[in-house]
Amino acid sequence: MALNDTLIRSTKPKTSPFKMADDSGLFLLVKPNGTKLWRLKYRFLGKDCLLSFGIYPEVTLKDARRKRDQARTLLAEGIDPAAEKVRQAIAARRNADNTFKSIALEFLEKLERDGLVERTMKKNHWLATQLFKDLGHRPVVEIEPFEILTALKKVERRGRYETSKRLCALTSRIFRYAIITGRAKNNPAAYIGEALVAPKVKHYSAIYEPKQVGELLRAIDGFEGFITTKIALQLAPHVFLRPGELRQGEWSEIDLEAKVWKIPAEKMKMRSDHNVPLSRQACDLLQEIKGVTGSGRYIFPSIRTLKRPMCENTLNVALRRLGYTSDEMTAHGFRTTASTLLNESGKWSADAIERSLAHKDSNKVRAAYHRGQHWDERVRMAQWWSNYLDTLRIGGEVVPFLPVSGNN
Repeated sequence: MALNDTLIRSTKPKTSPFKMADDSGLFLLVKPNGTKLWRLKYRFLGKDCLLSFGIYPEVTLKDARRKRDQARTLLAEGIDPAAEKVRQAIAARRNADNTFKSIALEFLEKLERDGLVERTMKKNHWLATQLFKDLGHRPVVEIEPFEILTALKKVERRGRYETSKRLCALTSRIFRYAIITGRAKNNPAAYIGEALVAPKVKHYSAIYEPKQVGELLRAIDGFEGFITTKIALQLAPHVFLRPGELRQGEWSEIDLEAKVWKIPAEKMKMRSDHNVPLSRQACDLLQEIKGVTGSGRYIFPSIRTLKRPMCENTLNVALRRLGYTSDEMTAHGFRTTASTLLNESGKWSADAIERSLAHKDSNKVRAAYHRGQHWDERVRMAQWWSNYLDTLRIGGEVVPFLPVSGNN
């Protein structure tokens, strides 16, 4: 006779365990202490097997029958329901451990071991934390595209279009890592970028009209702040490094005798070593600041401690003090100034200019071929450029460009 709730509730325990049969192998095991346990008896590969469904009334009669039917469906497909239950339990435990936050932190740790520079790692960590509140606790295998989009839209609604795009890209990389390491089977962030507002491309403000460049250089010479900030501003247009590469420069990288600044790959945006030819003017500026900071690690240390490099906003703040707004000139803009005027001069090959700017060639074969090229040209170009800056700085007449010679 099939069981019902009235019969189950009214049944009293006995001195020894006994069974209350339902149907199709399902029964309730009543123990002497009154505990009532759901069990399913079945045969698999010719052997008698037993499967537990939990305790009554936490697992109701209806739930027990549903579990029984699911188990019999598996049997019909040639699957042992007990083995499947174990597999699902293991998967559940694994999924609980493989949350978005845990895998994101694991991926970031991997990037750090790959050698990404500190500032890039800080940005990646900050980006990842933007999703932890909404998705951090969720197993990666359960996260749906709409959940990611909802979280990204919160960022987008604050007007942070570029941030939402970058966050989407990082999220997609985290899921790809989860797939590669066997914790996920698909990437729900793969196409979400199509649903986000495209950010407007913002170029770094820069001055590149020769007369105005001269005015800027004279303004820098009159800067009345810290000597380290002043010389960093004076040196920036000569070497046209990225601001982070300049401010994090170390004395161990400088060879004044050979007139070269050797920056290791881990400091470079493109993750490859970069050698900067130093003009006479650049060497003079480095020699001057060496008398101030040469006993320490950094060429341009923080004003608060010699153990850290100059703050990332120092040069831009200095430019504001000189009267240049963010729409007129930025520390990064010195690179644009150099690129524009060097190209307009017609004296130097585009390859030499791009190598000096440490831009990565999108053609890998071409990049490998040109890796060691143009050094001699870059040395001549560095000295010509500094001479040209001096002409602009002193307000001299800007004469037509002369042919390049080996003595430039």
